[in-house]
Amino acid sequence: MFDDAVILVTGGTGSWGNELITQLLDNHSPKEIRVYSRGEHMQVKMRAKFYNNKNLKFIIGDVRDKNILGLAMTGVDYVFHLAALKHVPVCEENTWETVLTNIYGTQNVIECAISNNVKKVIDISTDKAVDPFNYYGVSKACAEKMIVNASFNYQTDTKFVCIRGGNVLGTNGSVIPLFKSQILSNNYVTITDPNMTRYLMSKKEAIGLVFEAVEKSIGGEIFVMRMPATSVKNMADALVILFGNDKTNLKVIGARPGEKIDEVLVSKNESPFTKILDEKYFVILPQQDNPELLDRYDDYPNIDTESFDSRNTRQLSVNDLVLELEKEKWLMGS
Repeated sequence: MFDDAVILVTGGTGSWGNELITQLLDNHSPKEIRVYSRGEHMQVKMRAKFYNNKNLKFIIGDVRDKNILGLAMTGVDYVFHLAALKHVPVCEENTWETVLTNIYGTQNVIECAISNNVKKVIDISTDKAVDPFNYYGVSKACAEKMIVNASFNYQTDTKFVCIRGGNVLGTNGSVIPLFKSQILSNNYVTITDPNMTRYLMSKKEAIGLVFEAVEKSIGGEIFVMRMPATSVKNMADALVILFGNDKTNLKVIGARPGEKIDEVLVSKNESPFTKILDEKYFVILPQQDNPELLDRYDDYPNIDTESFDSRNTRQLSVNDLVLELEKEKWLMGS
């Protein structure tokens, strides 16, 4: 699908972007991958990481800047839209900046993709967009609606698909590196609420699922990763086993503004429109009447739960987490 294709990755220097580009280069033969991001320093680091790969082109730009974004999309076949303000406390304190990047920026991606006859736009979303409790979640919920509706609101051959997932190990903002740093520096871990639960999956697994969804989608769907979950305390306990000792303390500091106790990937309002695609994915169909989509997914069973949240999914134990974390070279230092 991606062989000999020109691909643009917005926010491509982030942790998701790095893994996405690694798998594109390892498993496919794209003609060119354009890495579109604001940070010069991160682009320099990434260029060195990939040994100045001739298939990579780096473009300094912001999704807020429609003119530069449109030029960057010239001749592009596929767009992976990863650019976003994503840290919950930052978005709570910088609401208008969040709107400009996560909402206006997404609309710019949509319009530029249509004007450049892009084949497919893949928007990476988050569990925070479901029943949003914080400003980041509100902005991503808007972006999801915009992406899904773009498939029906414009006279275009460009297809738009949304992929929704939870926390991914090793991504920017992940609590795992913070816990490790706290243990090694001060021999304690600060946790917000021991009962708080979060979805969790490795970057390699998550990006692999992204590619599967891209290949299966026909436009207008929201693909939902069927992620396992665990408690924040289990995460801390696993890090203590790996890096701490019997004197390592856990300090409960309380939830930060905008944080939920549990996360949701399919809400009870979405479940009537949700199909079980396979053991890896649910797919949420738009409420707009679309015969092609209805026919494509008609034979798939409906979701068998009122909602899909971080309590009723498969739970990872402390031992499960230790085994998973030991595989992460970025964490274990090998």
